Amino acid sequence: MANTYTQIHIHFVFAVKNRTGIIQYRWRNDLYKYITGIVQNNHHKMLIVNGVEDHVHLLVGVRPAQSISDLMQDVKGGSSKWINDNQLVPGRFEWQEGYGAFSYSKSQLPAVIGYIQKQEAHHQKKTFREEYLELLEEFEVEHDEKYLFKELV
Repeated sequence: MANTYTQIHIHFVFAVKNRTGIIQYRWRNDLYKYITGIVQNNHHKMLIVNGVEDHVHLLVGVRPAQSISDLMQDVKGGSSKWINDNQLVPGRFEWQEGYGAFSYSKSQLPAVIGYIQKQEAHHQKKTFREEYLELLEEFEVEHDEKYLFKELV
C-alpha cells in the first residue's frame, strides 16, 4: 500500500505441545532457519529466533498486510510439517495451541534481542512456565493460568 509506513516489532513465544523438551540441539538451528524462511516469505523481517528444547522465541518486524494470527499459523503449521516430514522426532510433532505476542518499541529492541540470545543461560535459572507468566504479568495481559498450559495426562 502506497504511503503506508509502520514500525511494528513483535516478540512471539510458543511451546512444544505438553512442553516436552524434544527440540534437539543437533537440528535446532535448521529449525530456526526454516522458521526464518517462513517469516521472510511472508514479507516480514526476522530480527532474531532462539529458544531451548521446549519453546521458541521470535522477534519480528511485522508488516501490517498480514495478521499476527495468520503469521503464527504459517510459522507453527509450516515448521511442524517440516519437523514431521524430516522425521526429527519419534511420533508426531505438534506445537501447543496458542502463543504469546508482545510489542516493543525500536529503542527496546537491543534488550529484547539480548534476552532472546541468552535463552539457554536464562533457562538454567527459570522454567518456561515462570518466564511466560512473567511476560504476561509484565505486559498486564489478563489470563487464567489453568488455560495456559496443557499438561500430559
